[in-house]
Amino acid sequence: MSSTTATLQEVLNKQIANLNVMYTKLHNYHWYVKGHQFFTLHLKFEELYNEVALHIDDLAERLLAIKGLPMARMVDYLNYSSVKEATGTENADQMVTTIAQDFSIMIVELRGGMALSESLNDDTTADMLLAIHTSLEKHVWMLNSFLE
Repeated sequence: MSSTTATLQEVLNKQIANLNVMYTKLHNYHWYVKGHQFFTLHLKFEELYNEVALHIDDLAERLLAIKGLPMARMVDYLNYSSVKEATGTENADQMVTTIAQDFSIMIVELRGGMALSESLNDDTTADMLLAIHTSLEKHVWMLNSFLE
């Protein structure tokens, strides 16, 4: 396996880690959000964790298809992820802000993954990362608009 292929596998595992941390964080926020925006945010967080679950599975299956091994342990997700788990003390606005910030971190990383995929002529992976990137950009815009 070439070092660039290994690097692409690391990129995919980084996003698997990020998304698994986000999946758990979004459940935390879904369960513990309070306040006058409860109904809106409770539903939004559920929508987001359902979407994240699909991305996790797609990335893991892509990683297996290119002969990689997707990480599958919480300890690895927490150690490798660029985003951090929920503290359990966030209020509703902090929850929304944190998700927007986390998605923004992931967007930057996804751009790097797309560039690497393209350099390897791996259009399938590049397209997959672009789809996730596009979705997260829209979510960041909407979350930031919610906060204004």
